[in-house]
Amino acid sequence: MTNAHHSIRVASARSGLSLHVIRIWEKRYGAVKPERTGTNRRLYSNGEIERLTLLRLATASGHSIGNIATLPVEKLRSLVGEAEPKAPRVRASSPAQSFHDACLHAVETLDARRLEEHLQRALIALGHQGLLRQLVGPLAHTIGELWRAGVITAAHEHFLTAALKVFLGTLAAQFAVSPLAPAIVIATPAGQLHELGAVMINAAAAQVGWRTAYLGVSLPAAEIAGAAVQSKAVAVALSIVYPEDDPNLARELISLRRFLAAEVRLLSGGRGAAAYRKTLDQIGAIQPTDLDAFSRELDALRRRMQE
Repeated sequence: MTNAHHSIRVASARSGLSLHVIRIWEKRYGAVKPERTGTNRRLYSNGEIERLTLLRLATASGHSIGNIATLPVEKLRSLVGEAEPKAPRVRASSPAQSFHDACLHAVETLDARRLEEHLQRALIALGHQGLLRQLVGPLAHTIGELWRAGVITAAHEHFLTAALKVFLGTLAAQFAVSPLAPAIVIATPAGQLHELGAVMINAAAAQVGWRTAYLGVSLPAAEIAGAAVQSKAVAVALSIVYPEDDPNLARELISLRRFLAAEVRLLSGGRGAAAYRKTLDQIGAIQPTDLDAFSRELDALRRRMQE
């Protein structure tokens, strides 16, 4: 490779990926195979940087890095082209990428004060919608990948979740939602202990004018259905992240659909949702692939209610 002369920092700046993610995608998934100098420094070619950039864009649109890491570049270009209308690109030089890297460092060092400062600045620079879609979503994805790869611990992920739960919860409470607005119940089903996805969709629903009832993590189907009845919810949204092989979750999902009134719509998304697609299809769940798609589904549901 004659053009493999870019350092990992250059690869990071040009691809929009953090140094940690590049290393993990290389080590765990074989996404790229950089050359090494005599002192063991990585050197990346232009082609590998393009590959990393395409992988970032494809994962941002909902594809799992484990499924696409070794695909040919032509196939990655096709995936990114198909997803482009759904997922706005975040360039490496954009403010969102700078905030992402700053927040990631604050999480790695467990610095709550710095993390809140970066989130506040990002809110001012990006706005409510931009904060969720351009920063919080990609940051959650990065943290999840690093945790699954063993680079950071569960403590780091819980640290970010706790901080965002407070920060996004405060933002959601600031929206003046009419008492006549449609209600949605948000939770993770029994056995699903990762809360960040649910926190994010709670904020997204509030931003598009829904009354939200956020229940938290690992709720049995009967309790979720009971909350839907009590709040007169027209929709229930579930976040499914981890684990992806829970033998009891299919039964919980089927029970929830049975407990809910027929007119209550069920939405489900998250990194682990694809593993349960057969059951989700069976119960007629709407399956948005990202926050933009989730918001569009809520808008469409609201329009149908008004017809």
